[in-house]
Amino acid sequence: MSSSEGRMNLEEYFQRIGFHGPSDKMDLATLRSIHKLHVMSIPFENLSIHCGEWITMDLETIFNKVVRSSRGGWCLENNYLFGWVLREMGFSATTLSSRAFNRIIDDFGALDSHLIHKVIIDGKAYIADVSFGVSSQIWEPLELVSGKDQPQAAGVFRLTKNEDTWILEKTGRTPKVLNPEFAKSSLVNRKQTYQIFCFTLQPREPEHFAEKNHALQTDSASLFTNKSICSLQTPTGFKALIGWTYSEVTYKPEEGVDLLDMRNITEDEVDQILKEQFNVKTQNKIKPANKKVSYTI
Repeated sequence: MSSSEGRMNLEEYFQRIGFHGPSDKMDLATLRSIHKLHVMSIPFENLSIHCGEWITMDLETIFNKVVRSSRGGWCLENNYLFGWVLREMGFSATTLSSRAFNRIIDDFGALDSHLIHKVIIDGKAYIADVSFGVSSQIWEPLELVSGKDQPQAAGVFRLTKNEDTWILEKTGRTPKVLNPEFAKSSLVNRKQTYQIFCFTLQPREPEHFAEKNHALQTDSASLFTNKSICSLQTPTGFKALIGWTYSEVTYKPEEGVDLLDMRNITEDEVDQILKEQFNVKTQNKIKPANKKVSYTI
């Protein structure tokens, strides 16, 4: 099958993430498995913006890009696709929108542009999000319960309810930067407990995100037009390429630290790093970007 032919199908998606379990069980173990495999196999990345491609909310286009063309995507692609997968498998999944926390204004951004899902299993609700990236990425779905500590590899996640709004926060560990050159890097998150996003349980249709999808790619103030980002979770942490800075992060919970191995790469190394570390191959030449906007890994 060529990269642009054939209907979207679960088998190709399962092959892409390495899922070999039974796909007819709509249980928590299955949801946890595909959620974790997705974040370990498909990068969170916005490289299309930096290599002359337009990011669309057409599901078949997303499937061809992410499943068939050695690419990742941002939340409007990865999570949109993941929602399709869940429903195709028979899960009860509702699309929600959320607003990411903005450290510059010390509040949640106005744009509810981060797409996530609420999944109901045996009467219990869970939040699934396979595309936030870096150290804020949950590996497994979170139970939709207020005030409960939910430890995962990256740290302790917590959902709290305030009237109709839910807030996701995380308590992480102390960053230990191995390369002295990056000791004061603005990419290093030094806040141990921080808010990630907020959301309500109001269901959303894909059309809700169309305008936001356009704005995030065109607005000169958008994080995504200012920084090229590619991040992939690994069994021991994650790796990320932000502009020309390549980082490998290893979680060391027993020592209470995250080890950050950071270095700058040359223009010539970009394609090689993307292919070898992220299994990503862009059709057009990428122009890395790392302009001064607030973003931490």
